[in-house]
Amino acid sequence: MPKNLVIVESPAKAKTIERFLGKDYQVESSFGHIADLPSKELGVDVENDFKPKYTVDKEKKALVKKLKDLAKKADTIWLASDEDREGEAISWHLAEALGLDKSRTKRIVFNSITKSAIQKAIENPREINYNLVNAQQARRVLDRLVGYELSPVLWKKIKPGLSAGRVQSVAVRLIVERERDIEAFKPEASYKIQAEFKTKKGNVFASKLNKTFPTKQAAEQFLKQNIGADFSVANLDKKPAKKSPAAPFTTSTLQQEASRKLYFSVGRTMQVAQRLYEAGLITYMRTDSVNLSKEALNAAKDAIIQNYGESYSKVRNYTGKSKGAQEAHEAIRPTDMKLNNPSLERDQAKLYELIWKRTLASQMSDAALERTNVKIKASSHSEEFSANGEVVKFDGFLKVYLEGTDEEDRTEEQEGMLPAMGVGEALHNNFITATERFSRPPYRYTEASLVKKLEELGIGRPSTYAPTISTIQNRGYVEKGTVEGTERHYAQLILESDKLLEKKLSEMIGSDKGKLVPTDIGIIVNDFLVDHFTTILDYNFTAKVEEDFDEIAAGDEDWQKMMKEFYSDFHPNVLEVEENAERASGERILGEDPKTGRPVLVRLGRFGPMAQIGDAEDEEKRFASLLPDQSITTITFEEALTLFELPRKLGVYEGEEVEANVGRFGPYVKFGKKFISLDKGESAFDVDMDRAIVLIRAKQKADAPIAHYEDKEVTKGVGRFGPFIKWDGMFINVNKKYDFDNLSKTNIVELIEAKRIKEAEKLIQEWPDEKIRIEKARWGRHNIIKGRIKVELSKDVDPTKISLEEAQSLIEKKSPKKKTKAKPKAKK
Repeated sequence: MPKNLVIVESPAKAKTIERFLGKDYQVESSFGHIADLPSKELGVDVENDFKPKYTVDKEKKALVKKLKDLAKKADTIWLASDEDREGEAISWHLAEALGLDKSRTKRIVFNSITKSAIQKAIENPREINYNLVNAQQARRVLDRLVGYELSPVLWKKIKPGLSAGRVQSVAVRLIVERERDIEAFKPEASYKIQAEFKTKKGNVFASKLNKTFPTKQAAEQFLKQNIGADFSVANLDKKPAKKSPAAPFTTSTLQQEASRKLYFSVGRTMQVAQRLYEAGLITYMRTDSVNLSKEALNAAKDAIIQNYGESYSKVRNYTGKSKGAQEAHEAIRPTDMKLNNPSLERDQAKLYELIWKRTLASQMSDAALERTNVKIKASSHSEEFSANGEVVKFDGFLKVYLEGTDEEDRTEEQEGMLPAMGVGEALHNNFITATERFSRPPYRYTEASLVKKLEELGIGRPSTYAPTISTIQNRGYVEKGTVEGTERHYAQLILESDKLLEKKLSEMIGSDKGKLVPTDIGIIVNDFLVDHFTTILDYNFTAKVEEDFDEIAAGDEDWQKMMKEFYSDFHPNVLEVEENAERASGERILGEDPKTGRPVLVRLGRFGPMAQIGDAEDEEKRFASLLPDQSITTITFEEALTLFELPRKLGVYEGEEVEANVGRFGPYVKFGKKFISLDKGESAFDVDMDRAIVLIRAKQKADAPIAHYEDKEVTKGVGRFGPFIKWDGMFINVNKKYDFDNLSKTNIVELIEAKRIKEAEKLIQEWPDEKIRIEKARWGRHNIIKGRIKVELSKDVDPTKISLEEAQSLIEKKSPKKKTKAKPKAKK
């Protein structure tokens, strides 16, 4: 038995560490937190210093027992979870749950999983840092209080199943406010002047006028002033300039740059980075620090000199702007600077290369540039054209890497060389254009630019950005836009060979593809929270809370005192809103129905956004779902009335009514009891009977039996998990071994019999008369099944010993309760 037990939080990390330690060390994983707040109750004693009630999940009990047994046999237990607050809390929970003897327990931290880093950590153990543990507890408890107390208010006042959170609600607010800024924006037109000139040697270059004209008439008047004019170089200015490399990656800048350059989502970036870290290829990936260790600086210097020469090397020490940097004291970097092309799967290779290049570039020389500015004058007016050029004299860090820019930060600066010319030199004008341009509305947030904004405001920390962004999308408060944009026409005036022409051009504007757009439910929830919980939704408050967590981590603040101060204001506010606030539905009255005179309004209903004719008391009110691309906040009166034209009766086919309508999953044709989705781009308002018949026939063909087996039909289809055949109520996946379009009778029999054997092996117990059975499930679990009701048994229950009565009791508890009409209350 090894004398040393090392416990880490992930099996991949355990596997890598095991390679570096000898036979005296056994490395085990805790699979994340071993204890946490209970999922089905508040789990915080608000009457007793906000003491958390930590519980060990049923699934972890066997693991806890195993680790306890191993710890008893080991001489020394090394707690080696990550070096941030979350990792410190994992080590603390392990020490508590396993009842570890302090004298035999050591805490070690390392920011990279390499042999030297682990050896150094073992030589320099420490105790658990309770300040870091308390900072993590403070975040966990505060977020639990906010979520657990605000969410029921939203269920009562808006819609069941909603949730609120301290950071997620503020992120949604940013997106909603940006959307409102875009909706309120009124574009202003102006005319930009550009010209193309030719030198006496025949070299062509572009230039522009550094002013715009507010109207077409003013632009046209300026162009006319250039008819017959002579042009020459008025001034030529050359200046040396330099570009410096960006600092090494923090969590935030890695997420932003991976989005710009690799098109990774924030969540995907963190998943891939986690794998690289656990494989020992990069340092810890949750960090605010831009600092590099002395060893890393030396390694980068050696790699640069070896690959590019001494003139490209410049050792740099960066300082971060973040006030409350996490405890991981180094930027994200490769653990081996000489390893620039490890054998990895595609996503990991891309992200590793990005990190390697950024780290190397951060330690390279500035790029030396020469910037040229030329002013061009005309003989007929006093305005001057301007041309800019940039030449790289020494590429420096640009040889390896240049940081990307976001859409809103891009400029129109010209790059590249200008031709040789001198002051006073005559120039030939090829043409001058005046192009109508419009002021731009604010840009919608991408995942990367939202992370940047959250960081600027001091909201959240490296560990919270990715979960926050995934949560607001999973909750349905925000979605990725899919609108391609709309066409906008604009004018362009051209002066060429002293003749004035006009062109009509067009461009696509307003695309929100891939951008974060608030949903109707997101807007309604945000407005309700902003109106009633101003403090929680305040950007400064959220940032101040993060600073408080930092002070707790530094040992400068008591976490329970902070909770008390927060809760003494927050809880009474929750009670007051729950008691007195009106329900919120985002209702907008659009006008009166011309046929009935009843109000036409839009609001949030039980199944999503909808239009309504008639008020709440009206017994004959009508409803219609909004289309997927419509919103409560922007739908017009005419668009809402059009919705009531659905369902459209198209005719009768094979004795069944055919109609077109829109449902939760988009437009469809209904034929008898069958619902057939329309193709992308098709509308329920435009589809006709001929098209409906084509869709119906295709559906009938797809649903027709392809064979019979034991006198029962075999049909086939394609579902969420790929192609399948259906026989006797069983869905049987068809893998790539078979030609799905040409299944033979032998193939079909083979698939059905293989499925039968698999189902028989799954069956543990069955009561056919009661239609109840117990089956094996994934991950070594078992389910009791009756119809659509499924009850999962815990791992410590023996499924072979469950009686029929016990199975019926468990099914009964899981069955949906039948609603009974409440008796009317007696009038006082």
